[in-house]
Amino acid sequence: MLLPPLCQTGVLLKRYKRFLADILLDTQQTLTVHCPNSGSMRGCSVPGSPVVISYSDAPKRKYAWTLEMVQHQGVWIGVHTGRTNAIVREGLTNGTINDFGTIQAITHEVVVSEKSRLDFLLATEQGQVYLEVKNCSLAENQVALFPDAVTARGAKHLHELVRLAEAGFGAAVLFCIQRRDAASCQPAAAIDPVYAQTVAWAQARGVRFVAYQAEVGPEAITITRKIPFFI
Repeated sequence: MLLPPLCQTGVLLKRYKRFLADILLDTQQTLTVHCPNSGSMRGCSVPGSPVVISYSDAPKRKYAWTLEMVQHQGVWIGVHTGRTNAIVREGLTNGTINDFGTIQAITHEVVVSEKSRLDFLLATEQGQVYLEVKNCSLAENQVALFPDAVTARGAKHLHELVRLAEAGFGAAVLFCIQRRDAASCQPAAAIDPVYAQTVAWAQARGVRFVAYQAEVGPEAITITRKIPFFI
């Protein structure tokens, strides 16, 4: 997936109020940008880190610039969670993500209950598959970890997927690792033990868990390979 053409580089000064960040541009101007990431951004919000930001001319936006990625120890990390589904859809469409057989149609934002929706419904040659996508930006010792903060919403999605699996549908979670320095993926039990326990519970009831890694760079983010997922 190509990034918007209007991008700039800079240095992260601080991230605050969850959705804001101050960036020092190469021109030495300081700019407040939107930070589209509700997690802790643990390991990828260190002041002084190089960043890439993108511009939007949408008239109703309070902040025209958006934080796209952060570089930590020489590795670019995609932190714009709003782009994750498009990255995964591209991987599904071009066949890089091939866990679900031949995909005949993809439906976005599928309502599955009064208060829940899942990211994708895949129509495949083997039947329907409900797919929830999770952006993973945290990695330690070459292990990608999700979540980077406690996520009650993530656990709720797992309960919905179990219900669908028990009803006879395909149900899966795909972790999109937006950094190249991870060799495997697993739940971050030390951060959110309830989520990790719920993953194990869901897997035992038919929910599939897969992890795919993306190559992240200032011009594009592209799914490149599947990596092992361990409970």
